[in-house]
This record gives sequence, C-alpha cells and structure tokens, in this order.
Amino acid sequence: WFQKADKNKDGRMNFKEVQRLLKMMNVDMNEDHALRLFQAADKSESGTLEGEEFVLFYKALTQREEVLSLFQDFSEDGKKLTLLELVDFLRQEQLEDEGTEELAMELIDKYEPSETARARHVLSADGFLMYLCSPEGSIFNPRHRALWQDMRQPTQPLCHYFISSSHNTYLIEDQIRGQSSIEGYIRALKRGCRCLEVDCWDGPNGEPMVYHGHTFTSKIPFREVVSTLGKYAFKTSDYPVILSLENHCSMEQQEVLAQQLKTILGEQLLTTTTDGRVPTQLPSPEELKHKILLKGKKIGRLEDTLDGPGDEGPDVSDDDNGAEAEEERRRVKVGTQCSSALQKDKESLAQALSDCVVYCKNVSFRGFQEARSHSRPSEISSFAEAKARKLIRDAGNEFVRHNTWQLTRIYPSGMRTDSSNYNPQEMWNVGCQIVALNFQTAGTEMDLCDGLFSQNGCCGYVLKPPFMRDEETLFNPSGDTTGQHAGAEQPPSRLVRLVPSSWGPCPFLQVISGQQLPKVANRKDGEVIDPLVRVEIHGVPMDQARQETKYIENNGFNPRWDETLQFQLHVPELALVRFVVEDYDKTSRNDFVGQFTLAFANIKPGEWLLP
Repeated sequence: WFQKADKNKDGRMNFKEVQRLLKMMNVDMNEDHALRLFQAADKSESGTLEGEEFVLFYKALTQREEVLSLFQDFSEDGKKLTLLELVDFLRQEQLEDEGTEELAMELIDKYEPSETARARHVLSADGFLMYLCSPEGSIFNPRHRALWQDMRQPTQPLCHYFISSSHNTYLIEDQIRGQSSIEGYIRALKRGCRCLEVDCWDGPNGEPMVYHGHTFTSKIPFREVVSTLGKYAFKTSDYPVILSLENHCSMEQQEVLAQQLKTILGEQLLTTTTDGRVPTQLPSPEELKHKILLKGKKIGRLEDTLDGPGDEGPDVSDDDNGAEAEEERRRVKVGTQCSSALQKDKESLAQALSDCVVYCKNVSFRGFQEARSHSRPSEISSFAEAKARKLIRDAGNEFVRHNTWQLTRIYPSGMRTDSSNYNPQEMWNVGCQIVALNFQTAGTEMDLCDGLFSQNGCCGYVLKPPFMRDEETLFNPSGDTTGQHAGAEQPPSRLVRLVPSSWGPCPFLQVISGQQLPKVANRKDGEVIDPLVRVEIHGVPMDQARQETKYIENNGFNPRWDETLQFQLHVPELALVRFVVEDYDKTSRNDFVGQFTLAFANIKPGEWLLP
C-alpha cells in the first residue's frame, strides 16, 4: 500500500498521498478524521509518514472496534488474553467443548506475532484479530472440509450420494458457436467434478470427434478427451468418475471409441462388476476408487455379459407361487415386448462399446412403478429440467424413493443456448444425484454447486440425508411431509448468529461487519462502494428465503452493519446458505461484489465466524 500511494517515490507519504491511498483502499473517510489519524501517526511532526509511522497509521486505520470490544470483554487488563481467558472465550463464544486448552495453545503459537507473548502463552489484540480472520475462524466447520462422510459398501451405494456433474463438459463458452476444448475437462476435474459429458460424432480419417452436433462449435478428437481424462481424473479426488457418452458415431467409429477407451485408460476403465456378479445394488464410491465408469447404451442386460447366473433373476420353476416367481414372469413378458428394441440396439451399437458399460446403462423412463418392477440398480434414466420439474410437482415422494436405489441424471433445456443454468436445488430436493450444470457459466447456480461440494474433501460426492436413503421414506419436498424424517421431533431451526446447532428458543443470524471489500470492476477511479449483505436460504420450497441489511454509504474498507436476520428452516439437512455482498445503486441494479455459499450442516458452531 505504501509503495502504491508514494507517487514521488521519496519513501515518505504526505497527507495528499494519504488521501489517495484511502480512495485506493475503498475508503471515503471524512477529511478531518483522516487528518487526525495522520497527525497522530506523524511522531516526527515532519508532515509526512515514513517507516514505522506508516505502520502506526495503517494499524489505526484497520482497527476493528467490534473485535477490540470483544477482546476486552474477556481480557482483564484489556491488553492481552491469558491462556485461561482465551479458553473462556473459546468455550463461551465459539462453543468449543473438547481439548480447549490444547486448542488455545495452538492458536497462540500460530497467530501471536510477538515472540515474547508466545513465550508467556498470551494472545495480544493483533494475534486475536489474526485468529478471527484465519481458517480456524471460518464459518465452515473444519472437520467437514476433510473427508468425513461414510463412503463404504455395503451401507452406501453410489445412488446415496449427490455427485458433482457437468453438462457438455467440452464447451467453454455457449452451446451454438462456443469453443470445444480439453480445458473444459481439466477445469471441471480440478473443481472436483465426478460426472463428465462427451458428445461423439464421426470424424475424418476414422477418428471420432467431440463437439455439439448440428451447431457451429469447434471440434476436438475423442482421443484427446480420453487422454486428458486419464491424466486428470484422480488428481483432485480418488473417487469414481462417470463419463456420460452421447454416441452419434457409425459402427466403425464406435469400434474406435471402444478401442481408445480401453487402450488409453487401461485398468482405470471399469469393464466388469467389482465382484464379477450381477449386482443387487450399486457399489459404494470406496469400492470404485480410481475407476472410470462409462454411462451409455448397452445391448441386453448386465447379466448377459457376466459368467454365471449371479444373484439377480434366480431360476424359478413354474410351480413356485412366490413374489419372485411372479416378478420373473413379468420380466419375461417385458423382455418379449422389448425384443424388437434390442434387435435395433444390436444393429446400431457396437458390441465392444456396449461391453464398456457396466453400472450406468441408459434406459428410457416409463414411470416410477414400471422402473421399480422392471428396472435394475445398474440402469440410469436422464431427464431434461422441465420433465424433472413436472415429476417433482406430480410425484415428489415417488421421485425421492426412486432415487434411493437408482441413479438419475438431470440436464439443461436445449433452449439454454447461452450455457445458462437451471436451479440445481430443486433437483437435489428429490435426491437426484447427477444434476448436470454448465460449469463454464458463473452465477447463483454454480455458487450453489460449489457450496454443496466444498465439503467432504471436495471429493465430488456428498452423502444424502438419511431420510433420502430410505426406500420407504415419506419425504416430499413440495408437500406437507417434509417433517417426516429423522430428527422431525426437533422444532424448526433458525440460524443462530452464525451458529447452526445451538437450537435456542430464538436463534438468529447477526451480520456484524466487513473489511477491505473489493471494488467493483469498471468503476471510476476513486469511486467507493456502498455495500450491503444479503443472506439467502436455498432448500425445500417452504425454506426458500432471503433478507438483506441496509447499505453502508461510501465504505468498502470497514463497513459495519450490526443487523439481525432470522430464518425458519423445516429441512436444514438440505439447506444451503449463500452470503452475497452487493454495491447498492439507487438508479440501477446493484453490482455484485462477492459471495460465499455453504451447506447449513457445515456451519461451524460458534458466534464470531467469518464467511
């Protein structure tokens, strides 16, 4: 900051340069107040600041009264926190209840800038502020940053997880004239995406190409996509990647697709079930670590490609009267009706490519009852966003139950040629696992996606709540059964300052202050923002809400709101909380400054936390 403001490079800063510095730092300070701070720091009375004098000025400028007041509430002498005083703060305000003394020692060693204070096991006001602004002071529960959810078999099959998913991953711009690039795959995988899409068409010289068909998007060789996938698939996460294949190739080039998948990916490509048997449920992410699963069309059923009868579809004699025998007779009937479709698949799908599809066979959706009677866990249906919304409205509970045992993929409307996104929350509300979004398009929808998948080690898999994994669940996000799940005895919860788990009689969220907010792009030099904070709740329909603070005029440096917001939550397990900072504008739309989104369940217990 000193070097930026010292225009004549003389190693000193006069008051005019200080005024320029304040504008650069997003501060529109009263000139008299700024002059008082300047004169207080000018110990040499030279009319300029240099070295330590500038440090004094900067510390006076950045002092946060709300933090200092809190510090003094727990400090007997107002200058330092002893080890026991820091322990009291951690227990009373941050709600830490285990290993508090050890934590206090760690915080002093890590954030106290004074070596003398560290030796005495005390924390100064500077160290206290550094702690509050550190990862340990974050609103995000650090235990949930790491891999903390159950990823094992047999308790948790793939369909029990929300899976970070991309639509038309090869595109990095719009859907009509946009560029196709392997960068789309690299970026998505680095963000923890676990389901990628590839559209394949016949290319020159027998080489299949990837692009958006019947448009003007550029093309990339399928071989390059697969090589990129093999290189980057497991750099961010060890858990399985699903490659959703939209196949428009001739039989000859389908053979090339299969050959390239097998040759380039090798053992990474899953080509048989984990145990060689027909599955009665999907494997867990743990069982499929470092594996790439192909999602696409398949000739016949999975058991046709495995040795032995497996566990599913046992031999049943005509004399058996049980439910299994009746089920088998229905399957035979359906199989007869579908024989012509099977013949068509054999004529249009290469066997080698079909054999690469194991746990994610594409099937048409003919209703939830039909799926329950005749479909298998290793099959998957895809829905455009409009179809999914209709199913949510008409059969919300059935949709939730369906997603307890089989994967579902949702994709954007074909009308979204600008690569815009639909609201993923309404799809997650019924347990849809593969909610494919255009990762290249920033906005609220991708903020929600990033917020949901920022937990659990950013591995791309988030375990659904227990009531969304129960095949007999009564849960319906749109109906009056939202409370019929585990924990329903609890009253509706509200955000407590920044405390999700206190469940007090009148919990609330208090937006206190901010510091050093960035300027809005493309604004005039010297223009200072008027920030406000909006808090949004995204969840089931009855929980959707938003409230905002007043705006603070001309202060992006250290605005203070001190406002209390309240939200009632009926299904906190599905709620995402989005904090948005905007620059207020009287005559036009507010300008976006920044945002932070996280799952309500990941909010750390504690009262003084940083979004």
